[in-house]
Amino acid sequence: MIEQQILLANLQGGELPDRDQALALADVADTPALAAIAGAWRDRGHRNTISYSRKVFIPLTHLCRDVCHYCTFARTPKKIDSPYMPVEEVLELCRQGAAMGCQEALFTLGEKPELRYSAARRALTEMGYDSTLDYVRAVAGRVLEETGLLPHINAGCMTADEIDGLRQVSASMGIMLESASPRLCEKGMPHYGSPDKDPAVRLQTLELAGQASVPFTSGILIGIGETRRERVESLLALRDVHLRHGHLQEVIVQNFRAKPGTLMSSSEEPDLDDLLWTIAVARLVFGPAMNIQAPPNLSPGVLPQLVAAGINDWGGVSPLTPDHVNPEAPWPHLDQLARETAAAGKFLEQRLTIYPAYTRDSRRWLDPAVRTAVLRQIDSGGFARRDHWAPGEGREVPEVEAQLLRNPVGPVTVSAQVRDIVERCRDGGELAESEVARLFEARGADFAWIAAQADELRRQVNGDTVSYVVNRNINYTNVCYFKCQFCAFSKGKLSENLRGRPYDISAGEIASRCSEAWQRGATEVCMQGGIHPDYTGQTYLDILHTVHAATPDMHIHAFSPLEVWQGASTLDLDLATYLRRLKQAGLGTLPGTAAEVLHDDVRRELCADKLTTNQWLQVMEAAHQAGLRTTATIMYGHIDRPEHWAHHLLSIRELQQRTGGFTEFVPLPFVHMEAPIYLKGNARRGPSFREALLMHAVARLVFHGLIDNIQTSWVKMGPQGVAACLDAGANDLGGTLMNESITRAAGSGHGQEWSPAHMEAQIETLGRRPRMRDTLYRDAAPGRKRAAFAAPELIPVANAAAGKRQRSKRLEPVEVAPFIAPQEDLLYQRVLLMAACN
Repeated sequence: MIEQQILLANLQGGELPDRDQALALADVADTPALAAIAGAWRDRGHRNTISYSRKVFIPLTHLCRDVCHYCTFARTPKKIDSPYMPVEEVLELCRQGAAMGCQEALFTLGEKPELRYSAARRALTEMGYDSTLDYVRAVAGRVLEETGLLPHINAGCMTADEIDGLRQVSASMGIMLESASPRLCEKGMPHYGSPDKDPAVRLQTLELAGQASVPFTSGILIGIGETRRERVESLLALRDVHLRHGHLQEVIVQNFRAKPGTLMSSSEEPDLDDLLWTIAVARLVFGPAMNIQAPPNLSPGVLPQLVAAGINDWGGVSPLTPDHVNPEAPWPHLDQLARETAAAGKFLEQRLTIYPAYTRDSRRWLDPAVRTAVLRQIDSGGFARRDHWAPGEGREVPEVEAQLLRNPVGPVTVSAQVRDIVERCRDGGELAESEVARLFEARGADFAWIAAQADELRRQVNGDTVSYVVNRNINYTNVCYFKCQFCAFSKGKLSENLRGRPYDISAGEIASRCSEAWQRGATEVCMQGGIHPDYTGQTYLDILHTVHAATPDMHIHAFSPLEVWQGASTLDLDLATYLRRLKQAGLGTLPGTAAEVLHDDVRRELCADKLTTNQWLQVMEAAHQAGLRTTATIMYGHIDRPEHWAHHLLSIRELQQRTGGFTEFVPLPFVHMEAPIYLKGNARRGPSFREALLMHAVARLVFHGLIDNIQTSWVKMGPQGVAACLDAGANDLGGTLMNESITRAAGSGHGQEWSPAHMEAQIETLGRRPRMRDTLYRDAAPGRKRAAFAAPELIPVANAAAGKRQRSKRLEPVEVAPFIAPQEDLLYQRVLLMAACN
């Protein structure tokens, strides 16, 4: 008894048991004590989330050479219509599943039936395959390619070559160890007459899968005649192979169900206490990080108890197909499963067949073709994207997040850690990167609470006013010699197949667009472009001269930090000197673009030849020291993760604490549709809706007291996304833009201008007060507002084709006609200006 108390005390202290200590657990009968420790360990590793996979169950063949005494899945040829499920039937089933939100295709089959049944051999020969596993590979490959579902293959015992072949068409595989006890294979025991249930053979398959870097599933079947010590020995056998290779992504604790028509039909099933004991011991043997699973359909009515005992996963659940292994036990409805999970104080989250931890190192764990399919279905945490929302597309707000935001107070409690971090944000306290990352990882009630707290701070700082600026975007060239992997706007030698052709506009066109913008009520021109190989620092000075000559009172918000860095370098000037020259030439503020994600691990893959994180921060600090205010941005949702976002925000926070030079923070979700890195299969499809809202909310919290304005991009988020962000910490809609080309080049369909009238109507619909502002967040002058609301239609722009050398950006002295309101006179003025510069 004293030894058991010492063991429990060690476990409460977080100490993973060694082999002898694990075996000693077999004699600990205090299930509630074990479950309490196991539940705490689960919370350490998985927080408030219980996961599941939405799947289609595919019984590719019911034939099996084994004769397990409890199984009703395996049948003889006389009891089935066809030895193998036809491929077209599989594909149709998977298409139906995909339409219902399924993302996993679970292939279950008997072990090597061709070694026992001539009917299987004949069927394989007629289809042109040498073995059952050859057919599995072919069908799984078509499912992956034609339906998008990710195959998980339970093919039984395999050789190294067979594992390698199936790895090319699956995201994960599995084999239930069931038991490591050879005793169960003896005569009169459940595995007698089943050569593939030899524990040594099954463990060898697990070993080979580890050597091949296959994310693998295994587990134990309890209640088939094994002792509790044998259960622990089985768990330790699995732990040993996992410690060698790290490939065991989940351990299933499955309780035996007696089935009519089997040799074990009258055998006693394990009771609830036995199941809970085993779940708790599995958690304690494997530790906090392992995924411990129990099938929900095998224990109806007691699911919260299973959660309390230490599971963090329900396994695969299908809205379409039955559990063909346990046909007497229907899946719970997913809404019911979510309610029962919530009753246990947890949030039900969808995952893929490959678990999140394995997607973080997908180049190791996945074949390249499968890796692309996985990337397109995960969020930054590696969980499933359970909806089709993406930035730049006009899709509805996902229902799960919509419900959470409508009703943030629910049965699931908010994590104490999250509450503590948010409180320190309110107080302006120090924050660690891991703590900010924790906020970005929030799901369920944690997510809803963070959004609500951010909105409360927004209300305190900004009230119910939503600001915007009347401006015009002018992107003077899309020619660029940098090779940013996310950019669909720039045009170089390798990107002419993307949208549009290379262009480089003249000084006259710049002046004409500025004068038209002024007449339409603009207070700002926002100007950026590609890094044209012929541009120098003088080019940017010439642009400023041109804008100032055409519209002397226009605020010039221009030049990314990359352009400033390149401009200074080409003139052999230090940053401070060049920024002073830009300011003297009329530059008003700098956009904080080209930041992407301020973490060099990301930048090395995303934009390797661009500024480093420190270089970007150097430009911003030099600008602030020169008296130039700037914005700050983040472009997120591609190859980045929460820890990268945390580093980004804290880098900006630290600089703002020193300089106070940032006017606003602008989250820019990655628009994937035409982005090269996405088209090459190397990026996610933008942030999920949850992540997009959290970026605005966490920014509000982290920057509280430092940056008062959090902007949401209507170009990328769309009307519904903007509305949600304004309830999650954002207070500004940015610019009317007039011409938006960068995001549209990436595939966005939200237009290129929101007029002032449209802006204000959108804001008022949300019960907020619109405020037209200038770049520095002062109220726009009354005259500017009158002009903006009386603006004529835009004249279509003309982007002149790029030549070998840049077009001059300096407006030469000419007599310019006065600005006249009628559209035809404005067009005439444009012709004059362009003629003067060409």
